Amino acid sequence: MDVELIAAVRRFNRTVTQRVGALDDGYMARGRPLAQARLLWEIGPDGAEVAALRARLGLDSGYLSRLLRTLETDGLVTVGPSGQAGGDGRVRTAALTDAGRAEWAELDKRSDEFAWSILAPLSASRRGRLVAAMAEVERLLMASMVAVEPCPPADPRARACVRAYARDVARRFDDGFDPARSRPVRDDDLVPPAGVFLLATLNSEPVGCGAVKLHPDAPAEIKRVWVSDTVRGLGIGRRILHELERYAAERGWTAVRLDTNRNLTEAIAMYRSTGYREIAPYNTEHYAHHWFEKQLSP
Repeated sequence: MDVELIAAVRRFNRTVTQRVGALDDGYMARGRPLAQARLLWEIGPDGAEVAALRARLGLDSGYLSRLLRTLETDGLVTVGPSGQAGGDGRVRTAALTDAGRAEWAELDKRSDEFAWSILAPLSASRRGRLVAAMAEVERLLMASMVAVEPCPPADPRARACVRAYARDVARRFDDGFDPARSRPVRDDDLVPPAGVFLLATLNSEPVGCGAVKLHPDAPAEIKRVWVSDTVRGLGIGRRILHELERYAAERGWTAVRLDTNRNLTEAIAMYRSTGYREIAPYNTEHYAHHWFEKQLSP
């Protein structure tokens, strides 16, 4: 643990919480704390499913229920089964009342005014610097919120990622992508001890995946590395790749290899920059133009 880095993050947190009014009992002078105001904002004029709110805000179920009850008592929110035709009656939805919509609009107006109060004391050049720094911090914080964990390949979230992978490569390959023409990757190959499927999630939503097959008496093989456009450029692909390599190394494999298509230029650049060297073809994958291998440290 780097003591100076930790101290810098804590200093930043203290400055931000004070400047944005997170410590005030009445956020934006509206008589309710930040947590309630943020929840009201996230529900919004269109309403939102309670489960989605919990995932989006990273709130404990009990704490979210208490916040919703408080907003209900104040006459700002109603919570009940989804009103969509044909919807699942077990799905609870939060919706703003007329008073809630008026409060949301007031929060919207005051949030704009508060944002300007931060920018106004600065010169034009410093405003630009601050906004650019905020954008960079937001992206890096988003990257730190992504979780990469093992997931059964039959899990619906894993299936959704593999389908997204197939759609993505179908758009980019010269002749599209037909899974029937590609070497099969079976679920049994991606569960321990044969291998693993890793799922990347942001606020419980899948945003990336990757898998490694642990071949007996041969290098491990990386498959199906994919990252959603929503988090592309945040280093999530490299992180998934590193975790797959670490998984293989910890189980005794000393090398890992993969194949890829010539149109996946970003992936090829990532492999080369992380220590992969191009090798002769080791399989007959229909869509492959490049084959790579990397030596692993125990």
